[in-house]
Amino acid sequence: MQKSFSDLEYAAKKKLTRRDVFLAKIESVTPWPQLYALVEPFYPKVEGAGRPPIGLERMLRMYVVQQCFGLSDEGIEDAIYDSQAIRGFIGIDLNRESAPDATTLLKFRRLLEKNNLTRKIFDTINGHLAAQGLTMREGTIVDATLIASPPSTKNKDKKRDPEMHQSKKGNDWHFGLKAHVGVDAASGLVHTVIATAGNVSDVTQAHALLHGEEVAVLGDAGYQGVEKREENLGKNVTWHVAMKRAKRKALPTNKLGRMTEKMEHLKASVRAKVEHPFHVVKNLFRHRKARYRGLAKNAAQLFTLFGFANLVLAGRQFKVSEARTPSC
Repeated sequence: MQKSFSDLEYAAKKKLTRRDVFLAKIESVTPWPQLYALVEPFYPKVEGAGRPPIGLERMLRMYVVQQCFGLSDEGIEDAIYDSQAIRGFIGIDLNRESAPDATTLLKFRRLLEKNNLTRKIFDTINGHLAAQGLTMREGTIVDATLIASPPSTKNKDKKRDPEMHQSKKGNDWHFGLKAHVGVDAASGLVHTVIATAGNVSDVTQAHALLHGEEVAVLGDAGYQGVEKREENLGKNVTWHVAMKRAKRKALPTNKLGRMTEKMEHLKASVRAKVEHPFHVVKNLFRHRKARYRGLAKNAAQLFTLFGFANLVLAGRQFKVSEARTPSC
């Protein structure tokens, strides 16, 4: 495709912005051919007269940018008009065409949700990373994070989301859902994601976060007693659960107490890897509040978010070019 004057002017600028570098990284590490092949059988085909559907590659890239920048449907539409970097990544030239509108993206997202494609995107990304040797199947770290949901009742039903619930963390109450994850202890990549209401205890989901090939599982103090639960009896794994804070503070200062404290510190240093995907999703992708009503839609979004969080984390082990993505 012939480049416009604006494309040439943008390509000639001397400084790469953080957005340029970030999109170049996503471009480099994403297994685009596998993702296109995954969604293509479900994507509308050209049939008869009428306006043909927008190309699958363009819509998938627009959806990815939306998730990675934490934008609404209207927000990503505006961002396409505002940002040359985003236009280049998606492949839109405003001299020849307009950007896909928010309604078109909404329909595409619903297509992904209806056909359970976000879970398949997550699995495809993990399969791609496994083929690169970036996952090891010997240890899992389990943890959960709260994601707030709007508590407002200023809506059609005059009610809060009935599928979200209150949860207490420390002295504070939070309304929303929980994202439970199983993270590979060696690579720090997420292999399992479960979404529940905010009042669901972490320990009740521990068994569902295992892939079955672990020899060791680590968790924080919220998983105390996990090995005694009925669903975990007979599992051939060793559970390494953190000691409760009050009990840890009461450790004696003798040799045994110092050894126990050192062991707790060692377990915590391994468990710290579980915070990395949470950091990417909440801080880099800006997903600190649930965007949709209902667990199903939010769970579908979490698969995409943690899938691309894995790519961002794995990108540290790839040589990422900082060249701009082609506008085509």
